[in-house]
Amino acid sequence: MKIALSGILDFFLPKYCAGCNKKLNPGEPQVCIDCLGHILTADYDRLELEYDRKFKSTGYVQDLFSLYVFESAGTLQNIIHSFKYGKRFHIGIFLGKKLAQSIIDKIKSWQIDLIVPVPLHHLKKAERGFNQSDFIVRGLSYSLKIPYSDKIIKRIRFTESQTKLDLEERGQNVSGAFKVKRKKIIADKNILIVDDVITTGATIDECAKALMKNGASKIYACSLAIAD
Repeated sequence: MKIALSGILDFFLPKYCAGCNKKLNPGEPQVCIDCLGHILTADYDRLELEYDRKFKSTGYVQDLFSLYVFESAGTLQNIIHSFKYGKRFHIGIFLGKKLAQSIIDKIKSWQIDLIVPVPLHHLKKAERGFNQSDFIVRGLSYSLKIPYSDKIIKRIRFTESQTKLDLEERGQNVSGAFKVKRKKIIADKNILIVDDVITTGATIDECAKALMKNGASKIYACSLAIAD
């Protein structure tokens, strides 16, 4: 019955690939196989290098995992834009499940207790209507069977877009921008912070700093993609 209903919905409300906008076959996921095959995967050496560049000096984040490499004007950017600005929420959940398939071994070694999305400021969330990281985390949490909460960290200061800022400016821009709301929940817990794309790592690092100073045990970072 469920399969038949899905087929009827696909006929009347056809789905299109978030990467290339090609019509998807019934039952095909949010992104076609061809598009997924064109996205560059982040290998171990790249992740080790990016961890050293973005997080090692402060020591708040213990380790890093990203599934893909973010390339400007590439297929992945099309997919993320379709999700973030087209409000295609199922894409985020789908990508979270894809991420879970690749990170499962890391999760076991990290012994994660709780997954937390990087929060948006309430004005930004009201403008967009949702936080894209929440949906990625839902897919990740569902697949890994690890609880998540979007109530742990609050962005208490509205920050300008990081896009046009250099490394030092990005760090200054998010300094002191986050507050931990539920200290008892994170006490002595290993926490995974999740974002869609990690660029300089400044936002993740500031979240990790707030969590560590409020009793968390260890913090790990995860994203769909890592940018050079």
